[in-house]
Amino acid sequence: MAKNYKTNKQPGIIRSLDWWTIGIYLSLLIFGWLSVCGASYTYGDTDIFSLSSRSGMQIIWIGTSICLGFVLLMMDDRLYDTFAYVIYGLLVLLLFLTIFNPHSIKGSRSWIVLGPIRLQPAEFAKFATALAISKFMSSYGFTMSNWKHFAAACGIVVLPMLCIIGQSETGSALVYLSFFLMFYREGMPGSILFTGIAMIVYFVVGIKYESVMLWGTPTSSGKFFVLLLVQIFSTGMVWVYMRDNGKAFKMLMVILGTTLGFLLFSKFVIPFDIVWVQLIVSALLIAYLIFNSMTTRFPNYLYIALFSIGSIAFFYSADYVLNDVMQPHQRVRINVLLGLEEDLAGAGYNVHQSEIAIGSGGLQGKGFLNGTQTKLNFVPEQDTDFIFCTVGEEEGFLGSAAVLFLFLALVLRLMHVAERQPFKFGRVYGYCVAGIFLFHVFINVGMVLGLTPVIGIPLPFFSYGGSSLWGFTILLFIFLRIDAGRNLIRQ
Repeated sequence: MAKNYKTNKQPGIIRSLDWWTIGIYLSLLIFGWLSVCGASYTYGDTDIFSLSSRSGMQIIWIGTSICLGFVLLMMDDRLYDTFAYVIYGLLVLLLFLTIFNPHSIKGSRSWIVLGPIRLQPAEFAKFATALAISKFMSSYGFTMSNWKHFAAACGIVVLPMLCIIGQSETGSALVYLSFFLMFYREGMPGSILFTGIAMIVYFVVGIKYESVMLWGTPTSSGKFFVLLLVQIFSTGMVWVYMRDNGKAFKMLMVILGTTLGFLLFSKFVIPFDIVWVQLIVSALLIAYLIFNSMTTRFPNYLYIALFSIGSIAFFYSADYVLNDVMQPHQRVRINVLLGLEEDLAGAGYNVHQSEIAIGSGGLQGKGFLNGTQTKLNFVPEQDTDFIFCTVGEEEGFLGSAAVLFLFLALVLRLMHVAERQPFKFGRVYGYCVAGIFLFHVFINVGMVLGLTPVIGIPLPFFSYGGSSLWGFTILLFIFLRIDAGRNLIRQ
């Protein structure tokens, strides 16, 4: 009688790869190369494939990136877990040494110059940090609820940030804030994420409307509304975290009633600065929260009080930093973004010209290599940080929407792949990758459209250059290799 033998044949790496992600990656590389061609092409050029042109050199970067991705896929996925701290340590050391780099390019010392080749270690530090944080958070006993563990995880992220800031490369350092999206997925309290969003709201509202007087009274609208928001947010936290609807409602009515009463008094009786009343109300609110914390022994009241104190301190310190600490060119950039200044010939020139280029593309665009704004070099950095304006001008709204759809598909696919990982290391790393891509696309496209500050970060797979293309490829293909090993039987 024939015997049936069971086999433990495992699927090969090629079959286990997520080909949807690779397909999106290749599509973005093609779109990116076409955009570099459009941004760097000048009338009269006869060979866009020449190595003397940027479009020709980008083919070299794309080819080497694909080869690099293939090499990463052939490696054992356990190596990334085993040597995560070693890779992180080497990259942080390189970042630190780059601070003392004698080569300064556009005011930044973030580049290592090796003959004709220039490399930016900050682009490679992203995957190293993602590996290290994944290794740390997947270690036995780690919990986000333990503040020591959370502080150590934040330290792994902050260390390369400080080194990059020391290189005068603030934009690249801000990318590391994307790791907090992964922290939120892994259990970071939503209050921390909300606090970060609230600070952005305080800054924008307070600075933008600081010089606008409220309803004919000698009161700064910016300061008034920021303090009112702090009070409303604090009251909302009492409702959300303490589940005391009655107390939260009474607090809100007292705050709004007092504010409205003194506003009417200032408008129709004696004009005065209501901000002082708002500060007194805020102080009483904080004292009331601390009192409730002491009498009920619920620490959440104390945390809400600390949120109120921190919010007020942040707003007034941000105002001081903007007006008294920042350099004039930095202050002008923020004022231009908030609409307080135009400066179309200075800090707002790049954004203004990119908006013209995108707007001139219309629905279907002017066609490949037919963009006038980019061909005549009206947009600075049009093949690097501002390359999305080339997409808008040559491919129009439809082409721009297609590119954004590809990036959205990539981020959503990465999140889907991250969720199917059998081990925490792979899931954490996957969300790090998704967060980094999301941050880059959101800030870069928003910057070109005048919606976010101009901080000089590349658009993944589109901006010209080898460092960013290699960095994003390594970041992505390490995750693809980790995912491909999810079904392997370990010996």
